[in-house]
Amino acid sequence: MNSTTTNSLNANLYKRQLRQQKRRQLRKDIWHYRKLYPLMLFGLAFFIIFSYVPMYGIQLAFKDYSIRLGITGSEWVGLENFQTLFARSEFWNAVRNTLIISLLKLIFTFPVPILLAICLNEIVSSKVKRTLQIIFTLPHFLSWITISGIMLALLSTNGTINSLIQILGGSPVKWLSSGPIFIGVIIVSEIWKTAGWTCIIYMAAIAGIDPELYESARMDGANRLKCALHITWPCIRGTAAILLIMQVGRAMNANFDQIFNLYNPTVYSVADIIDTYIFRITFLQSANYGVSTAVGLFKGITNCILLLSANYIVGKLNRESKMI
Repeated sequence: MNSTTTNSLNANLYKRQLRQQKRRQLRKDIWHYRKLYPLMLFGLAFFIIFSYVPMYGIQLAFKDYSIRLGITGSEWVGLENFQTLFARSEFWNAVRNTLIISLLKLIFTFPVPILLAICLNEIVSSKVKRTLQIIFTLPHFLSWITISGIMLALLSTNGTINSLIQILGGSPVKWLSSGPIFIGVIIVSEIWKTAGWTCIIYMAAIAGIDPELYESARMDGANRLKCALHITWPCIRGTAAILLIMQVGRAMNANFDQIFNLYNPTVYSVADIIDTYIFRITFLQSANYGVSTAVGLFKGITNCILLLSANYIVGKLNRESKMI
């Protein structure tokens, strides 16, 4: 037996032993964490009931659904629903609006919690810091219906802000009926509601930074800005990357609750997103559940592609920040 054959046998034996060792270690880890598995049951039950069981209805996208025949008995029509959908200009307008609104939210809302967390971290007084955190976080606990009521009271034609503008000699502004201005209202209200809550995640990441890093930097003459740029940001960059990937993966959602409670027919051309389009064609027009399901399937596949693409790009820039 020559040396090449011997080396090959030794390598195969080593690989086999390594696999066996990994299996033994896996069994030990499974047994070691056995007490934690019951805690997973509630989460698993939630995703099974609300995420996986409804997948049974995806087949409606390929059928001419009839309530009398049911899902399984309805006629199979293949891609006919998608052809009907893609032929509608309203659908492509909704897709365009969804992507534009999501992109604007990504550009303007994503950095705000990061800057807010860094600023709060620089506040020395713990009482002031806690008070500001409560103030910034409070809007998260308000529903979009409540917030829409507040926005309507402030921004309607006879609302508080327009009344103040008229008192000062100006003309009323069409905050909720002018397309570009309405998009601005959407962005500002999104920041107001979500920035404080998302800031908590970054504050938790900042809390895990070794204080000695800041002490060493100050001894070397670094001011607060340099500490934030060269210590705080590099330490929370991984957290920011994960949240960025997750936000890109939700790009085709664009927050139905917010848009639905704030928009009106005068801004359909810029504010009608995919979810509001589905709602309208399903419940306000003659219902075609096959086409509605096709829209949902299209949105889900697109979100998945965006999520994987964002994860791939982030992984290329920083391998440690990849989610999968």
